[in-house]
Order: sequence, then structure tokens, then C-alpha cells
Amino acid sequence: MIPPGKTIGIIGGGQLGRMLALTARRMGYRIAVLDPELACPAGPVADLVLTAPFDDSKALRRLAEASDVVTYEFENIPAESLRQVASLRPVFPDPAVLHTCQHREREKQFLQSSGFPCPKFEVVASASDLGTALKKFSGKTRLKSSAFGYDGKGQLALEPGNDPETAWAQANIPRAILEEHVPFVRELSVLVARNAQGRSLAFPPLENRHTAGILERTVFPARLTDAVANDALALARRIADKLGLVGLLGVEMFELPEGKILVNELAPRVHNSGHLTVEACHTSQFEQQIRAVCGLPFGMVAPLCPAAMFNLLGDLWTKGEPDWSPVLALPGGVLHLYGKTQARPGRKMGHLTVRAPTPEDAIRLGTEALAPIRQSAGLPALAL
Repeated sequence: MIPPGKTIGIIGGGQLGRMLALTARRMGYRIAVLDPELACPAGPVADLVLTAPFDDSKALRRLAEASDVVTYEFENIPAESLRQVASLRPVFPDPAVLHTCQHREREKQFLQSSGFPCPKFEVVASASDLGTALKKFSGKTRLKSSAFGYDGKGQLALEPGNDPETAWAQANIPRAILEEHVPFVRELSVLVARNAQGRSLAFPPLENRHTAGILERTVFPARLTDAVANDALALARRIADKLGLVGLLGVEMFELPEGKILVNELAPRVHNSGHLTVEACHTSQFEQQIRAVCGLPFGMVAPLCPAAMFNLLGDLWTKGEPDWSPVLALPGGVLHLYGKTQARPGRKMGHLTVRAPTPEDAIRLGTEALAPIRQSAGLPALAL
């Protein structure tokens, strides 16, 4: 067990690192952060900030020497960097878990070989491969970059009859998977924590909606039948066990019309859809991650109330800093801003969590509060 008072190292100083650090400080831990950006969001709340690339051997050694345990906030970190740190200090989740989950080919092959349900896919490394793969699908498909893909980046939707040469040139990626189009009823995520003794505990499923590949809104608890919710929870726990996870895992899923579940992606870290657990659960995803990697008992994950979370993207800053009065005046509303110095379209700058008696009330209240802010930025109102 690594008790409060010790130091947690975090590789990555973005908004997830910031929220991990804020939670850890409240629990009595010290924080060391490694990030390439001098003004990273986690910097102001860390005890030690190392500004260096993620493959800088000297910085990685300094982080390890300053920490009692090390974790990470996103997948685009060289697995070799984690292995270097792991030779000096415990790293959770294990570098082998990151190696599997950070690359779509390895991730899909892990799911398929382990018997976990996932969409049909083919590995593609050339226009010729794409042409061959397309013949194996009868309907729409999606071409996804094997590496460095997030928030819809590195993806291309294809229709039957699309020219593979043109599509491959447009995608402009070295390797990819071609995946079948999934006619889902809803997108789900399950956040499951697992400790070194093999005990796991999952938050109730969350219901997500994406726009242009970026998470727009999460509703909690997901509006599911008990049977589908139980299937999703059991599937996430089995995946965590198979990976030998120590830490937190976000399992993104599709619910199909007949109630079947398919696994979309895995994220061995705290997850964007879980931000609302800070206000909606006894224990947030950030605290549960810390508890898992430090060997502390898990906290309760039962919902305190229904909630909805809305991502706040840089598009809202088109005409300057938004006037947050409508959301700050909202009963049950909590505004989180990440302290990023530059707003860009599509960049996650913060989020709004709304608590309400029902999920539908939370959606409506958040949508109404954001409407004037979106209008001021020249953006359309969000759909309910």
C-alpha cells in the first residue's frame, strides 16, 4: 500500500492529469507530473513539474526517483518510456496494458482472440489491402488509423463502391483497420477499477453521444434495461481480468437493437465520460484510479443522483471568453474549466455537469443553460 503523504507520478499533464492531481492532493498525496508543455493544465496543482518529451530518459528517471508509484493520463505515450520507469518504480496500469490498448490492431486482436464481442474488422496497410478488405464487407465501413487516433481523428467513413486508391490517399495513414459500420441504439462506457489482488469494481454504465467523433454529452446512469446493464458490467470486468489490469479501464461499447453489446475501444486510464462521477457518485473515477494504483480499498460507486455532462469545446471561445453566468446560475450545475491557455475548435476546454431528479431533467437543464452561450459564439443549440 502506498499511503497518503507519498508521491504519485503522473505521465501527462492534460485535463485528466489535472483532475487526478486535484483529487490526489485532497487525499493527502504529493504529485509529480511529466509533460512536454510548460503551461500544461496539471502544472499549477502539482508539487513537481518536469517539462520534457515523453521519451526523455533523464526526465523519466527524475520522475521515477521523485515518485512512489507512477500512472498516466492518456495512451499516446511510448510504451518503452513506461517500461523504463517501471524498472525503477511501480507503474499502473502495467506498460503491457498500454501496449495493447494504444494500438487499434493489437487492441482488436486482443478482443477477438479473447472471445470478447467486437465489430468485424480487417487490418489494412496499403490501397491494395483496402481494396481487398472492402470486398469482405457488404455495407458501410469506417477506416481507422492503427495508432494516435482519438476524438475521431484519423478516421474516414466509407460507402460501398468508394475507390480504395482515393480513400487510402485521403486517409494518409501508414496502417489502419477497416471496421464494419455498427447500427447501434446507443453508445455506452463502463469504468472498471481493478486492484493487484484481482478484485474489480465497476461504475454503473454511462450513456454517451458523440458529434464529429468528439464526446458531446454523457448521461448517468445510462438508460438501459437491467439485463443490458448487467451484461455491460460483466463484460468490462472480464476484460479487466484478462488484461491483468491494476488501475482504471474505460470500456467503450455499442448497444445493438436486440440488446447485444459490442466493445468499441479500451482506455487504460480515467475517461472523459466519467467526469460527472465527481458530482454524481460517492467516489469519483479519479479517486478510484488513485485507490487502485496505491493499493487502497475501493470507494463506493453507487450513484448519488442522475447527472449529465457536457463537453465545452474551444468553439465556444470564438468571440472571446464566454459569459458563464447561465451555467453558474443553474441549480445543480458545476462548471469545470481546465486552465488551458489557448482555445481551438474541437479542443476540450472544460465541461459542465448538471445534477437533477432524472437524466432527462439533467439533459434539458444543461442544454437550456448552454443555449445562450452557444448562440453568442455563433453555434446552434444542442439537440435534446
